[in-house]
Amino acid sequence: MGYYDYQHGLIFRHMNQEGGWDEHCRRCRNFILKALELYRPEKISILGSGWLLELPLAEMAESVKKICLIDIVHPPEVIEQSVRFENVELSELDVTGGLIEEVWQNTPRLPFLRKLKSLDSITIPDFEPDADPGMVISLNILTQLESLPVAYLKKRSVISEEELKVFRSKIQKKHIDFLMKHNSVLISDLAEIFTDRSGKTNRVRTIMTELPAGRINESWTWNFDLKNTDNFNSSSVMEVAAISFGPDNNETQFSK
Repeated sequence: MGYYDYQHGLIFRHMNQEGGWDEHCRRCRNFILKALELYRPEKISILGSGWLLELPLAEMAESVKKICLIDIVHPPEVIEQSVRFENVELSELDVTGGLIEEVWQNTPRLPFLRKLKSLDSITIPDFEPDADPGMVISLNILTQLESLPVAYLKKRSVISEEELKVFRSKIQKKHIDFLMKHNSVLISDLAEIFTDRSGKTNRVRTIMTELPAGRINESWTWNFDLKNTDNFNSSSVMEVAAISFGPDNNETQFSK
């Protein structure tokens, strides 16, 4: 489905932006450290650890007994870095709970075969780790959980955009429901704002579900595409929210 290419694309984009991501990464790391001070966990699981760009791993390793880095695949550089810490372990898991396999098994492999006409055969599983994850950090993956499966479905199905939008919302909600069972940190983009050469803006929402009302809340703008690598005629930034919450947070808020 392109997960390897996507992961390598992220690190190349980061390097190409020439510092455009620095402020975003700094704010992510600082927010995570605030949440650690609040909850003082003995164990932390990071969902979507990626290249560790936004994660204050060294500081966390000094104050937490066990850290589990979870991603569908870990870059060799991250594997090499993690072995320096005795209390850091790596786990390769699909944090959608198996949705990737569901989509793969229920769609035709070759484009000339009859395309999928309904999402009825695809179940959105629950993510259920083998052990207590401790405090959970969802690190810039909420809107990515559905992006590659949906992109894959668009090529191999005739599902309408409206149906796919509902599908995306359900995937995001499943992730939020899991996080709300634990003391958690959620860092995610809310929307992408495009500005064309004339100055006209277009805001495209990326969050399709309600978000928890947190004990700590911050927001900022991420210069995701400072070098205009995605769009020749426009630039874009991401609206980002960071929320810290626990099982006692029953209220939700919708991202407008």
